[in-house]
Amino acid sequence: MQEHAIDNHTHRSSVSGDAKRDVLRRLAYVEGHLKAVRRMVEEEQYCVDVLKQTYAVRRAIEKLEGIILEGHLHGCVVEGIREGREDAVVGELLDLYDLAGR
Repeated sequence: MQEHAIDNHTHRSSVSGDAKRDVLRRLAYVEGHLKAVRRMVEEEQYCVDVLKQTYAVRRAIEKLEGIILEGHLHGCVVEGIREGREDAVVGELLDLYDLAGR
């Protein structure tokens, strides 16, 4: 697990093992699709076809976010609560909720 120091606490990434492989695979998929979208725009392809590809990218990113969030909830959030950092953990989740709503 990757560790990060935030607010004098060490935070670890919950993306490891099978989840990490899945996240990396999905990132490669997104990268490939974005390159295809760029190429389609450069080649002035039909708008509907470009939009279909952008929707595929968005769905892939949403799935990726879900995997990362699930790991965070089962790992980092539980750990933070056990360490007595409930307010910080809830604050982070509220920040994520705000970002997701934009």
